[in-house]
Amino acid sequence: MKTPSTEEIFRVTGSQSFEKMALEIFRFQAAGCPVYSKYIHLLGIDSDAVDDVLSIPFMPVSFFRDHTVLTGGGEPERVFLSSGTAGMRQSRHAVKSLAVYDESLERAFRIFYGDPAGYAIMGLLPSYLEREGSSLIYMVRRLMAMSGNGYGGFFLNDYEGLPGAIEKSRAAGLKVLLIGVTFALLDLAESSPGDYSDVIIMETGGMKGRRREMIREEVHERLRDALKIETVHSEYGMTELLSQAYSKGKGLFTAPPWMKVLIRDSHDPMAHTDETGVAGGISIIDLANIYSCSFIATADLGRMHPGGLFEVQGRFDEADVRGCNLLVN
Repeated sequence: MKTPSTEEIFRVTGSQSFEKMALEIFRFQAAGCPVYSKYIHLLGIDSDAVDDVLSIPFMPVSFFRDHTVLTGGGEPERVFLSSGTAGMRQSRHAVKSLAVYDESLERAFRIFYGDPAGYAIMGLLPSYLEREGSSLIYMVRRLMAMSGNGYGGFFLNDYEGLPGAIEKSRAAGLKVLLIGVTFALLDLAESSPGDYSDVIIMETGGMKGRRREMIREEVHERLRDALKIETVHSEYGMTELLSQAYSKGKGLFTAPPWMKVLIRDSHDPMAHTDETGVAGGISIIDLANIYSCSFIATADLGRMHPGGLFEVQGRFDEADVRGCNLLVN
């Protein structure tokens, strides 16, 4: 069984090279991931007959909750755990190589935001800091390490101390990126409103039971008014993925070249498209998931927009309420 090259994953630039790599990884995982292999068999699909991306079967994201999803055997270097309310079973992503995660994160950040060294990275993620195994905390810590300037940090509930830290970063000539869970950003807007117009505010979604659920537009309007910012950025990621998509406003996300979003028919989970305007379930190809499963049928609902952009419109009713970007329209 040939192991696809991780170097090739991050050299993907266009649709042809993406499809070639996706099919190569599909065959690798169809043969080497017991959970995915069994799922394909139960669907009655001959993996050798799959010859295009739209024919690849997408594994339900819930399988990460009930099974260890690993390709090629061996032991994971880290296990990330999803968030969730008390008593809810958590998803477990067994990550065999943190180096792949790190490279995916850094390359995507550079594509969308430039050199991390130019930023003070700050985290307002109280619900995530209070538990173990969060991939989001790992992500933000890694970004802080990549920035290498020591001006960032986590602010658990220190809404009064945050403005001072931002001012010091400004004085040092750094751009400020504040990554926050939605309820904490709303708390900041209420307790410490002010001029954050030169700060990139990036919400990761989720009220975590701390506030009533609100539509995205209402959340963003409150943040814009209180913090004097033009747009609210967003990050779309989840425990089960090693890559992230980003939005620089209006809830429209762009994925990095090695990640692709497709929309699946809500009544036919095998039917997928990337046509503009189509709405339905979100399925994701994340080539960085080379050692788990790269083909995930999420519990999110979305719509495709021109240029490959997508929006997240909510979740299926039966889906567990957890993770990033749970805001609904």
